[in-house]
Order: sequence, then structure tokens, then C-alpha cells
Amino acid sequence: MKNKSRYKNKPKKSKQIEITVKEPMELMDFIMKMYEGKNRNKVKSLLKHGQVVVDDLIQMKYNYKLNPGQKIIINGKGISKEKMNGVKIMFEDNYVIVIEKESGLLTIATNKEKLNTANSILREHVKEADPTNKLFIVHRLDRDTSGVMIFARNKMVKETFQNEWNERILERAYVAILEGNIPNDEGTIESYLKENRAFLMYSTKDTKDGKKAITRYKVLKRVNNYTLVEIHLDTGRKNQIRVHMQNMGHSIIGDKKYEAKTNPIGRLGLHAKIIEFKHPITNKIMRYESPLPKEFKKLMKM
Repeated sequence: MKNKSRYKNKPKKSKQIEITVKEPMELMDFIMKMYEGKNRNKVKSLLKHGQVVVDDLIQMKYNYKLNPGQKIIINGKGISKEKMNGVKIMFEDNYVIVIEKESGLLTIATNKEKLNTANSILREHVKEADPTNKLFIVHRLDRDTSGVMIFARNKMVKETFQNEWNERILERAYVAILEGNIPNDEGTIESYLKENRAFLMYSTKDTKDGKKAITRYKVLKRVNNYTLVEIHLDTGRKNQIRVHMQNMGHSIIGDKKYEAKTNPIGRLGLHAKIIEFKHPITNKIMRYESPLPKEFKKLMKM
């Protein structure tokens, strides 16, 4: 039987049920059969709150098709949706953690900040269940960018993501509030990015020294002298969005580093809205979306 301590949300004294599937059926029917007389809505609640684990993966789809031999574990407590110092867990299994990160929180430690980072917070979180648990960074968000990102629970998963990035990451979408009104409703920006001695990224014509970067944008709304855009990345370079918006002459609000002149919401106006990926173990397509921050909505009158 699997080491039960790996399921992070199982309190020490909570009841846990493990059973092996004997015949093909949908997950909802299987659980209803296990709990004769249990209200159907309560069974749906078990799935909704991440309390049902199928072969080491949390499963929330009621019509998921089971096969003989699969192991089902039902925990007494589901995934916690509460924020932990700026981190909110959206999904977790034994291989992947998807989170929402608040603006102002570093992804990983620096010389100036080592303790309060998304990585350190999640590392402590996984070790609460088992001190031998580890955590690996798959990609990063800038300190002042909020939104969704992925962490790996083991080195193999990390390497799978990084070695198969273009095949695994199906969509990455951001929203940004830009200074001024963009004349075009959509467009594509392509350049080669390079870093100077001051660690500032910039576009260069040097195709040998710079790294190719492609950014696609679409205008969502224009209000007063600001433009809300949705941005999709074809590449993932450091500060790519921030540089490309600056290149257009419409820096992201609050981005003094890349020549923004205004900061009406008191933070960088960049938010990682969507991440869709192919699970590194099951190959299941998974999609997570973070809502528009309230300060974005207020400024853009939404």
C-alpha cells in the first residue's frame, strides 16, 4: 500500500479508505456504490474538494472511467484552498503543484530574501506531510507579477517539463494594463532579447547573441489612457512581456524598470492568467485560470 503520509491533506486522525477497483465503471458510480445511501451531492463534494485519489493522482471528474486493478483512496479532508503567505494551491498530486502567487512574492530566494518566497513556503508545506518530500522549480514569475505557476514534486517531473516544454505547455496567457491607448486591436511582436550588465533585458538585432522572443497580444478594453490586453507567449524569455510592451511604446503600468511613467494601482500591472499543460505522468490535459485581480478590475471599470 502507498505511503499514506504523501497525501498532504490527510490529518493524522482523519479516516482514510482504500479500495481496489474490481470492474469497469465511472468514478461517481463507484463511490456511490461504496457509500450506499449517501447523498449524491455529498459524493460530488468529495470530488470537488480533492478527497478522491486514483492511482496516486487526485481526481475530480465524476465521469472518470475506472479500470479493474486501479486503487482508490478517499481522504477525510481535501485540498486546502486557503492562502499561505501569498501562495494559494489550485491543484496538487504526488507529481505537480499548481499555485496562484500574489504580487510582491519572489519565486525563489535571492541574496536579499531567502525565507519568504513561493519556493520556501511550498517546500515547508510538502515537508509537513513527510520530511523527505522535495520540491523543484519548473519556471518562474517575476516578483511583482501575480498569477498561476507550476512546481514539480520530484526531479524527473521537473526535467520532463523543462526538456519537453513546448510539447507539455499548451497555453500560457497573461493580462496586462498598458500605458496609453494601443491603436491596433491585436498584433505580434518578435525580437531577439539580450541582458546588459545592469541585468536589464533589451531587444537587439544580433540574432547570434540574442534569444528569439515572440509575443502575441489582443486588446480587451480601453479606459481613459490605459489599455487592458491579453498576452500569449510563443517563447518564454526573461522579462519578455515587459520588454516587448516597452518596445511598442506602451509600458506596463507600475513598471518603472521598463520606462513606465504611471503606477495607478500600486503594483506591476501584469498577471499570469492561464496555464494549460499536459500532465508529465498521465498526459492528461490540465488547465488552470486565475481571475483578474480586483485592482485591475477597478482601474478598468469592470
